[in-house]
Amino acid sequence: MTTSPSRPLPAVQLRVPTDEDAHAWHAAFADPDVMEFLGGPAELSAYEEITARQRMHDAQLGYCLWTLTDAQGGVLGFTGAQPWPREKGWGPVGEIEIGWRLSRAAWGRGYAYAAALATLERVRAAGVPHVVAMIDARNARSVAVAERLGMDLAEEFATPAGNPARRYVLAL
Repeated sequence: MTTSPSRPLPAVQLRVPTDEDAHAWHAAFADPDVMEFLGGPAELSAYEEITARQRMHDAQLGYCLWTLTDAQGGVLGFTGAQPWPREKGWGPVGEIEIGWRLSRAAWGRGYAYAAALATLERVRAAGVPHVVAMIDARNARSVAVAERLGMDLAEEFATPAGNPARRYVLAL
């Protein structure tokens, strides 16, 4: 399923996001490079809403988009899983999507792959039979993580904004 890392993976920790994490996520994702395939940087209020929703998901489902920290507790971004929102009106409605978003400073160090592996372990323990990853086809870094996880490309389509998107699937 997953490929073996060519170097030791960094230690990562996942925790249910707090109110303070909304501020950390906002700061980490203010970089236009981080948000290149996600519509650009967002306002703090968006992260306040997202962290609140993730606390609800964790309480109800046993998984969410967790705050991702390094071994020293520094916030790197988030990783986790959540139901694909029905209100989007497109994509894998009814599926559980995994994802990761890291600050620019955390790129290229193995954190995304380590975080994705930790996510898969947790959703598997929560009884999720398979997951999808919705990735902008131009996002080579995220595509590489999905492929390293052993995810298979299942579908390609255009988003409502007209961007190319790929749906990767992994049976757990």
